[in-house]
Amino acid sequence: MTICEILPVADAQDPALALLRAGQVIAIPTETVYGLAGDATNGVAVARIFEAKGRPRFNPLIAHVADMSMAESIGIFDPLSRKLAEAFWPGPLTLVVALRPDAGIHPLVTAGLSTIALRMPRGFGAGLIAALGRPLAAPSANSSGKISATSAEAVRADLGEKIPLVVDAGATPVGLESTILKVENGGLRLLRPGGVPAEEIERVTGRP
Repeated sequence: MTICEILPVADAQDPALALLRAGQVIAIPTETVYGLAGDATNGVAVARIFEAKGRPRFNPLIAHVADMSMAESIGIFDPLSRKLAEAFWPGPLTLVVALRPDAGIHPLVTAGLSTIALRMPRGFGAGLIAALGRPLAAPSANSSGKISATSAEAVRADLGEKIPLVVDAGATPVGLESTILKVENGGLRLLRPGGVPAEEIERVTGRP
């Protein structure tokens, strides 16, 4: 049985980096909900995410990036997707864009699709990704079918026997998963409502 440690943000970056570099999976706070994070370029780590959640492998994961240059090394941004990124990143918006062939993302992350879901988080996650130098695949830190965790204790209660570390930043500010959006044929397709309201997206883009 895994012994799951909870560490406050102030003490967590070095232990978190060591675990991620070793291909382990950890729970981290984001502004939306807690995420179950692993190196998105490491197939062993990504497989551990699916295993810990009990998530079917045909269901792709969101890759979290530190900045726009990392995002552009992974995905191809059309002008409207770029406008959305500039308006809402960092923040609770996930954009589905075309995957670069040389992105280095493990195919398990995308479930073999030619697109990639990208998000740029705020806070601890952003600093962790920048220090790692690689994107993190990070779905919500809960067993599939259970409610998304908004506290470190909720993560440990659910997944504590499956992961070695939960980074504790208290309750998540948004408390709702990210909005997922895809630009299709010049229009906007809402794949999941979430932390960025549809009205805000419509206001920024001028499109329904």
